[in-house]
Amino acid sequence: MAITSTATNHATPVVRRSATSRTPSTLQELRQSLSQEAAGAQPSPSPATPHHESALGTGTGFSERQVAALSAPLDRAHVRQREQGRTRLSYLEGWQVISEANRIFGFDGWERSTLISRCVAEHERQIGAKGAGRTPKSGWGVTYIARVRITITAGNRTLIREGSGAGHGIDADLGLAHESALKEAETDATKRALMTFGNPFGLALYDKQQRHVSSAA
Repeated sequence: MAITSTATNHATPVVRRSATSRTPSTLQELRQSLSQEAAGAQPSPSPATPHHESALGTGTGFSERQVAALSAPLDRAHVRQREQGRTRLSYLEGWQVISEANRIFGFDGWERSTLISRCVAEHERQIGAKGAGRTPKSGWGVTYIARVRITITAGNRTLIREGSGAGHGIDADLGLAHESALKEAETDATKRALMTFGNPFGLALYDKQQRHVSSAA
């Protein structure tokens, strides 16, 4: 797997907000920023013809083994869960998705490029206040957005998918908060791009009934 980055705006100035300021909606920032910048951030087209919406099956360029792997149900052992508000969400960890891409496409059969990586929020906040008797301390909250392109070699074809994601970092150290948010945003975007290739990358989790998630044989 090759990982490259074409983003050039990591140093984009940000506006610091006090702890009492209202943080703008990350979803709004994501939509506005990506719609404004995506066109200018696109790299030159590959010599091979991209197939953005190729369906699995005859003529896709994938081998029979790859088609079988992409069509297989998602192993429930790979699924993790977390609480978000009052909802319990199912998800795949970033390392698991990358491991599946290496297994199915080959270590040298796919590439990841970061097209956009941008800090959209940075503000002071109180951290470490959970639990009785614990004293909160000053810290930082940071949010990044990212757009990632996945390029896969399938026989004599080049398949391209893109995904957008957001990441949040909270730390007493501002630099560590930025690092955490940036990594999370790129991982989130990578998972969203690879998800379009099928169940092994989490597509099955978008079905509320999870009919294509099964226990290991």
